Amino acid sequence: MAAAVAAWFLWPTSLGGCTTITLVNGHSMEPTYYTGDVVIARCGDPQVGDVVVYEPPGYGSARVIHRIVGGTADGWVIQGDNNEFEDPFTPTDDDVVGVAALRVPRVGLAASALTNPWIWVSLIVLALALLVWPGRREEPDEADDADEPDESDESDEAEGRGELGAPEEVSGP
Repeated sequence: MAAAVAAWFLWPTSLGGCTTITLVNGHSMEPTYYTGDVVIARCGDPQVGDVVVYEPPGYGSARVIHRIVGGTADGWVIQGDNNEFEDPFTPTDDDVVGVAALRVPRVGLAASALTNPWIWVSLIVLALALLVWPGRREEPDEADDADEPDESDESDEAEGRGELGAPEEVSGP
């Protein structure tokens, strides 16, 4: 039941639902929204004073998130909170995709980093460098080998044998 309610609230408009998720990019809505904020908008009846997401006609699927400062459902007057001028578009209710309902600050910065091609190129170069970087090999140093007796020499000396393995002669007093 909870999943059905969540799906109903989060079902995107692109699939016939009523929810639009918008990543804010730019300064026109500061201090209300900042670059990297994610705004969830729901369909509804926009009113003067509401922040809306709309698709300006002739710009494909581009979206603008600005505040309604006047007009009617036949043509809203829209302006960014940080702009001194009104938008050149007068979207109708049909152009409005949703009314802003929730802001999630800075979440979009991570998402935008993942879509940045320079980040991906850097990660690939780093992975390749780690893959082909020569490993550290421990090779015995020849000088160290000459100073250390090998194991067979130690056992021969312990048994009273010389280097050739023959018994050593010990002369007495």
